[in-house]
Amino acid sequence: MAEKKEEAISERLRNPLGMFDVAGQTAIITGASGAFGRGISLTLGALGANLVLASGSEKELEEVANEVAEVGGKAETIVCRPDSLEDAKSICDLALSEFGSIKMLAIGSGYNKAGFIHEMDYDDWQDVMDANVRGAWFMAKAVGTYWIENSVTGKMVLMSSVRGRHGNISGYTGYCASKGATDSLTRVLATEWAKYGITVNAIAPTVFRSKLTAWMYGDDELGKATKARSLSRIPLGRLGEVEDLTGMALYLLSPASDFCTGQVMYVDGGFTAG
Repeated sequence: MAEKKEEAISERLRNPLGMFDVAGQTAIITGASGAFGRGISLTLGALGANLVLASGSEKELEEVANEVAEVGGKAETIVCRPDSLEDAKSICDLALSEFGSIKMLAIGSGYNKAGFIHEMDYDDWQDVMDANVRGAWFMAKAVGTYWIENSVTGKMVLMSSVRGRHGNISGYTGYCASKGATDSLTRVLATEWAKYGITVNAIAPTVFRSKLTAWMYGDDELGKATKARSLSRIPLGRLGEVEDLTGMALYLLSPASDFCTGQVMYVDGGFTAG
């Protein structure tokens, strides 16, 4: 009887932490002054990635850049939102001029304006769609074009929400619609770009602590009621923290996720399971 030939141990199995190595690679992070943007900026910066941080708030952007420096990272900043293709290209141009390449893109910019459809102005609805969908499309087009033209196997992460899958009683016709569009954009870009070795995924949290949800953590009665209602839907019994999202972001932006694309990854304490 012939002896069974043992399979060679791959480098990834010998050094599993190496699959998460992003040192020396360049990442663009939009919405970098927001909760998710700040969290992923600090995570990637601490691991040695080169960062280009984009946001509309100069003061808050500089604060995040200083924090990145505190953890040993290197960051360039640009006060810019991807409100147009020219804006998106200017963010890309900064990354290329400072670091010579772009490997990762985390689209963390976004906006919400709650309102019941019978009371909401169309312009408010459109502002939400523009910030959450149009801006993501511009960034995807600008960075994706660079990747394809330069044969770069890049990694893109978009910020979605459980609201892309579930409705909300609080008048989120703009937000829910925009996040449903984000999910679809994620899937179609993943299939469109797979032949180039580019991966595209999204992270979809439930409510997590941020400047936008600060009102839920105070003494306001409406905030307390909203928080209690949210907690009643989460099996793990708590709302999310930024740190709950950054591990997923690192996975999706690192070589560890090379065979994962087109996925909406729910980081929601079990919200979508129940």
